[in-house]
Amino acid sequence: MERAMSRSSIRPLVLLFVALVPAGGCSQVPRPQPVEVNLLVVNDFHGHIQPTRFSHRNAAGEQLSLKAGGIGALSGLLAEMRARDPELLFVGGGDLIGGSPPLSAMWADEPSLRALDLLDMRLSVVGNHELDQGRDELLRQVRGGCRSPRPDKACRFESVHPGIGFTYIAANLVDRRSGERLFPAYRIERVRGARIAFVGAVLEDVDTQLSRQSMQGLRSLDEAQAINAQVPTLLAQGVDAIVAVVHQGGATPEAYDQPDCRQLSGPVVEIVRRLDPRIKVVLSGHTHQGYLCRVGEVLVTQAGSYGRLATHLTLRIDPRRHRLLEVEARNLLVDPRRYAPIAEIDALQQAVERRSQALLGRPLARLAVREVPQAYNGAGESPMGNLIADAQLAATAHLGAQVALTNPGGIRAGLALEPGQPEVGYGQVASTQPFNNSLTIVTLSGAQLRELLEQQWQQDGFRPLQPSASFSYSWDPGRPGGRHVVADSLRIDGRPIRDGDLYRITVNSFMAGGGDRLSVLAEAAKRLDTGLNDLEALIDYLQARDRAGSPAGRSLAAGRIRRLEGGRPEE
Repeated sequence: MERAMSRSSIRPLVLLFVALVPAGGCSQVPRPQPVEVNLLVVNDFHGHIQPTRFSHRNAAGEQLSLKAGGIGALSGLLAEMRARDPELLFVGGGDLIGGSPPLSAMWADEPSLRALDLLDMRLSVVGNHELDQGRDELLRQVRGGCRSPRPDKACRFESVHPGIGFTYIAANLVDRRSGERLFPAYRIERVRGARIAFVGAVLEDVDTQLSRQSMQGLRSLDEAQAINAQVPTLLAQGVDAIVAVVHQGGATPEAYDQPDCRQLSGPVVEIVRRLDPRIKVVLSGHTHQGYLCRVGEVLVTQAGSYGRLATHLTLRIDPRRHRLLEVEARNLLVDPRRYAPIAEIDALQQAVERRSQALLGRPLARLAVREVPQAYNGAGESPMGNLIADAQLAATAHLGAQVALTNPGGIRAGLALEPGQPEVGYGQVASTQPFNNSLTIVTLSGAQLRELLEQQWQQDGFRPLQPSASFSYSWDPGRPGGRHVVADSLRIDGRPIRDGDLYRITVNSFMAGGGDRLSVLAEAAKRLDTGLNDLEALIDYLQARDRAGSPAGRSLAAGRIRRLEGGRPEE
């Protein structure tokens, strides 16, 4: 035990201190100088342990495509940056888990959470996909344990899930009854004497992104109001800078690495405009876009998705005046060819791949083409969307379905054969639809079907439903909202639809509940839950087409949606 210093022993030290103080006394003691704080931010990681294809245009205007991201390259980038700044903060912008490929999803995303812990992530805002399995499962993933609604997946990679070391934050996610927050509103980090507060908010309309069951007992408040409400408390604690971490985003035609871009649009812009003026940095997410934009004096960033980009921010802070002086940001390409994995992460990835291979490597079927892209053409149609919708109609036609429509958010990837690979594997197919939705047949009038198509145009842009081969229509971008669809262009099996007739439409269970703001589907008078799984429907379709000698898949969209310009089809 240390002995308490006696009063007599203090006096010589005081005299020594006085002797060492130069003339002028304490006025000559150096004041705190501005310090630099470095952040590395990823958003919408979605459990992508392995690299995925990333297409982008470089500064010379060339279209490039390479594999990027993955926990290995991300660990190498962090190691390189921490060699220069050991106090760098690793931060998440939400949707780190959920909507994940099977390599992570088959283990309840526990390997992805383990990897982020090994990379010393400090905090992340809650995203909508963190709540895919409901509040109880998210709390288990955070706190640890094995009591899960997914007993076939939880605690299967490791016998005990220990929970996570980083903090989830969300100022606006509250219990519907008590009003208490599910997670802390903010976290304060101290770096080189500077105190930085990170305040989180999930998108206010998160309930439109989830099933009713997933949001049971929860509600989300206005993002800007919830963040602003924390500012007085944070200032009273003497923080030097406040960073908002908002799982909501926007889009811009500018390049992902364009500094200070000015064409950002989307829901995040209105949120930023209503934030307390003392907040000068917003880390955004959700829209899977890469940008470094300015909204007034506020820097708004996003790092794409799947860990293929990471945002490096440098905050220059004056701790004496509690002021953020300036901030610089870059979006970095997480290139596996440049960044070698650290040993712990490499061992984890190899273990996950080895244990998953028996299921994920199982070959399923040949494709008609080497690649079925997820990308959408100018009309809003995707080859992968064509394939999935056709598979869902094939699975439900015997129950009376006439059309299948699937939402773009439910399509997480395209299909591509690797060099020398003759058949697409289970893991590749499962990556395209990871949500385990069932198929529902809803009955709509022709007028309701047209109204459903109009609901594709939303606040955050055009979100085109993908139709089966039995359905086609035209739309005109020059028409006003609510009238984009050309009324007499809708066809089912080549025949015009009539407003008063009834039609049976297959959708996934998320859409059937009104998800993605498709309220018409929730109002359907008749519905049939088929119990058929969307992924199994796709696998069955691919295998049936292969057995019949006519493998499925297209390189280009089939032309079921036509975009008109001035009343004429787009050339």
